[in-house]
Amino acid sequence: MSRNPERNDRKSGKKPTAGGRPGGRSDAPRSADKGTPKSGGWNPNPPTRGFSDSAPRAARNTRTDADNFVWGRHPVLAALANPARKGMGRLLATEDRAAEIERDRLAPHGHKVEIIDGVALARMLPAGAVHQGLAFKVQPLEGVALEDIAEPASGVIVMLDQLTDPQNVGAIFRSALAFGAKGIVVQDRHSPALAGALAKASAGATERLPCARVTNLSRALEKLSDLGWRAVGLDGEATETLEQALDGQPTVLVMGSEGDGVRRLVAEHCDAMARIPMPGGFESLNVSNAAAIALYEASRKQGGT
Repeated sequence: MSRNPERNDRKSGKKPTAGGRPGGRSDAPRSADKGTPKSGGWNPNPPTRGFSDSAPRAARNTRTDADNFVWGRHPVLAALANPARKGMGRLLATEDRAAEIERDRLAPHGHKVEIIDGVALARMLPAGAVHQGLAFKVQPLEGVALEDIAEPASGVIVMLDQLTDPQNVGAIFRSALAFGAKGIVVQDRHSPALAGALAKASAGATERLPCARVTNLSRALEKLSDLGWRAVGLDGEATETLEQALDGQPTVLVMGSEGDGVRRLVAEHCDAMARIPMPGGFESLNVSNAAAIALYEASRKQGGT
């Protein structure tokens, strides 16, 4: 296979995102202190841009701005525990959540809490965002280099071929972390930002699991093959079952979009295509459910369960 160099940095500028599924004090935030340092996390971030509470509501509730927020208790606490977030972002919390953060020392990297009314906080986020009294305004996470998760060759990597629904991608991050995957590989131009609804669906996994954003998935599979990885793509019409296709070698699980599946050229770079047997006769599974099953089977073959 070719050894063409693979670009793993994220292009500058804002990325479009796909889809997204929030009592009576002033909007003006107040300050509360933070706790003590703690480890965890994986990725550096660029400096956050300024933000004004006086900006019109319509301007704040854009898709692009949603990419700059993490909300919900688990995603925000995971972001606060990520040492790469030190000195970055704006932490907003209702009074009871601010007290919890201070009491339990949940902001270990020096973030000060700005106390804000829950209704005012909801107005700063996309409609329907379940914020649980916490939001963190930061830039989306950047990617790591492909080699950072591929070397040494062992375990499981998940590759997502043009999955754009943030709920599905977030759920796959959560399953991948739970089953011990080394990281996620996505195509830079066709994947949502690791923030907003995606971060919420991941329950904080996006802060803990490395993600490589590559220019071309086929070339990434070539490089992974050179590094000792075997790629298994999921296809409901494949002859082999997943159990038959997996052999305990370092494995890349390639998941395609629900509409188109794994694209032809990407499938041609897989060592095997496999299906999940469904004796119930139902047509297919949601891609995040299929990923969870595939991750379980792959980890079992690797001796992890």
